[in-house]
Amino acid sequence: MPEFTWDTLDSAATLAAAHPDGLINLSMGTPVDPVPTVIRQALADASDAPGYPLTAGTPALRQAIAGWVARACAAGVDGLGVLPTIGSKELVAWLPTLLGIGPGDVVVVPTVAYPTYEDGARLAGATVVRADALTAVGPTSRVRLVWVNSPGNPTGRVLPAAHLRKVVDWARERGAVVASDECYLPLGWTADAAPVSVLAPEVCGGSYDSVLAVHSLSKRSNLAGYRAGFVAGDPVLVAELLKIRKHAGMIVPAPVQAAMVAALGDQAHADEQRERYRARRETLLAAFTGAGFRLEHSEAGLYLWLTRDEDCWDTVDWLARRGILVAAGAFYGPAGQRHVRVALTGSDAHVGAVAQRLAQP
Repeated sequence: MPEFTWDTLDSAATLAAAHPDGLINLSMGTPVDPVPTVIRQALADASDAPGYPLTAGTPALRQAIAGWVARACAAGVDGLGVLPTIGSKELVAWLPTLLGIGPGDVVVVPTVAYPTYEDGARLAGATVVRADALTAVGPTSRVRLVWVNSPGNPTGRVLPAAHLRKVVDWARERGAVVASDECYLPLGWTADAAPVSVLAPEVCGGSYDSVLAVHSLSKRSNLAGYRAGFVAGDPVLVAELLKIRKHAGMIVPAPVQAAMVAALGDQAHADEQRERYRARRETLLAAFTGAGFRLEHSEAGLYLWLTRDEDCWDTVDWLARRGILVAAGAFYGPAGQRHVRVALTGSDAHVGAVAQRLAQP
């Protein structure tokens, strides 16, 4: 495995932390706002949990996941498999292995992509192909898994339903699985680019065959510290994932399962958090574009994908000298070498201070 992505930012973090007014960390995208009270109370109420939890999730949790998917993804609940996961990154990293993918198999990931897609393929011993258009994959029959990510991390790009449908049809013809990372699905910012789930009828054709959607409560509900995620889709695939996860002990703790039920059943806190991110996005977008940065995509999601038309590490250093830490575009593949990713997860005070720091010579 390569060096852990975020460890390569250590020197820039040290430089940024030396700023007289302290570090503004807009790199990883970790939530900084409080966990909503309704969720914390549910966790506390379920804290007396001496027995082993269900790997499949409690009936209440499975029902809550299916209900949320129906509302947020326009999916039908009939024939839908659902399974809680220990956050979404765990599933992303281990999905190729859990699906029995190995040496000689191909995993397709986006050209600019969350690095854990490639890490997961490496763990399984599979070959990675970066491609946004499936024609670039070629005639190989070795493709076993195709990752799509809309809204995208880091780019914020939204893939239209017609594009996703072509991916699903292409994969089904070849006996491959489509895994759709939809962790940022609720965070669309422009009316002309509304995110759509792979579980929506116009994408999957009303059948969940060979399709999996991966979701997380880390950003929607500030539950990154809880490790609360889930996968939904093909019931046969979900059943196989469940069987293997039972053997491997990959179980969401019982109090966290109860907290997930509360989170999925309460839309008010999610709407409030979304508005916080919307306001921070507007402030940061104005600050960075005012400082000469160019925005690309970023019509949805939790990040701004920005460039100064220079090597990303030069940009990281320029910002670090102003006490601002961002993610280097190179983290996400060679095509990101001239970009940086800026997270919307700073506190209001830090976000408000960015414009002043960017004006520094």
